[in-house]
Amino acid sequence: MSYELVLFKNIHDPRVKEIERYIELGGYRAAEKVAKELTPAAVVDTTKATGLRGRGGAGFPTGMKWSFVPKDTGKPIYLCCNADESEPGTCKDRVLIERDPHQLIEGIIIAAFAVDCHLAFIYIRGEFSLGYRVLEKALGEARAKGFLGKKIFGSNFDIDIILHSGAGAYICGEETGLIESLEGKRGQPRQKPPFPAVQGLYGCPTVVNNVETLANLPHIFNRGVDWFKSIGSNAKNTGPKLYCVSGHVNQPAVIERELGVPLLELIDMCGGVRNGNKLKGVIPGGSSVPILRAEECDVRMDFESLAAKGTLLGSSGMIVIDETACIVRLALRTAKFYAEEACGQCTQCREGTWWMEQVLERIEHGGGKMSDLKMILEMCSNMKGVTICVLSDACAMPVETMIQKYREEFEYHITHRRCMVG
Repeated sequence: MSYELVLFKNIHDPRVKEIERYIELGGYRAAEKVAKELTPAAVVDTTKATGLRGRGGAGFPTGMKWSFVPKDTGKPIYLCCNADESEPGTCKDRVLIERDPHQLIEGIIIAAFAVDCHLAFIYIRGEFSLGYRVLEKALGEARAKGFLGKKIFGSNFDIDIILHSGAGAYICGEETGLIESLEGKRGQPRQKPPFPAVQGLYGCPTVVNNVETLANLPHIFNRGVDWFKSIGSNAKNTGPKLYCVSGHVNQPAVIERELGVPLLELIDMCGGVRNGNKLKGVIPGGSSVPILRAEECDVRMDFESLAAKGTLLGSSGMIVIDETACIVRLALRTAKFYAEEACGQCTQCREGTWWMEQVLERIEHGGGKMSDLKMILEMCSNMKGVTICVLSDACAMPVETMIQKYREEFEYHITHRRCMVG
């Protein structure tokens, strides 16, 4: 079945980064229509009707998220575009930013109009220096055209966008950590409630949306609800989706297909498992989600299908693992990353990630005991659902399932003091 590219339709046009070419291809028509012809309520209702769900990881309905913003506080409302993209295995937002920046800017304008925001922020990952330069130039072009600033497109709506570069902290991908960083503080997540929709940036109502989520909006308002809903695996999983496929495939890539494409089909699109090796497992949604064994991979890449398998779509950062990989080493590398990136606020996370790394290091290097496996699983149980943000869970969930699903490898490491593979 053929698939018509939407988000990636123009990314191979080297001139689409320039505003004149973007306009030539139909750009900013949706934003102008929204600003001049629609009401904020109509934009929210239309977005709700599409079933668009957040593409950053949680999959929360976008229109519903907007509707939580109170309108009568007397405070300004802010919109933050989360372009931090810090989840290992994930690189889709970076492509959109570097190749088609005006698509994102137009999406931000539409979202800002929907929530009555007049100042929006793009929080971009510090390492994305090229993306920063591309966006900075694109924002300047949009201002020069009158698409940002006062009375955009000749309407009564004012909107400007500030571009802010982070410093490369994983935790700033969490929306309240991002907000703290934007305020000039250390990027540490906040206790919720209150949620950002009520008390976010500078204590004001705030919406945080992912880059890919916002990039969908111009297409929705150009082509309509029915068109958007015609794409996807079911009524709860609609629209186009970007999948990052990395790891042990012959041709790693970022692929656009419908939300709910079969997982094995994505591996085939990347030339199959590298060197003709057997598939051992897949991490479907970035390093923080539970792993799937090879026999569990006949599944669609949508929120509900993966949840039924005990894992998550997350950021759709799909990491393919072949038969040559050592799962013990993978578990250690995962724990090491989260121990390094923990912000230190919560005891269970600060101590748990560090302790888990130490025990896995011991097993990996031949000093493990069988009792260590029980201890790690108890650690995982005590680290889930008890901290301010989900970084603790993000370490515990993948390590826990690696032990549960590949226990024979961990036991082999302990008894033979070496790896089972290679």
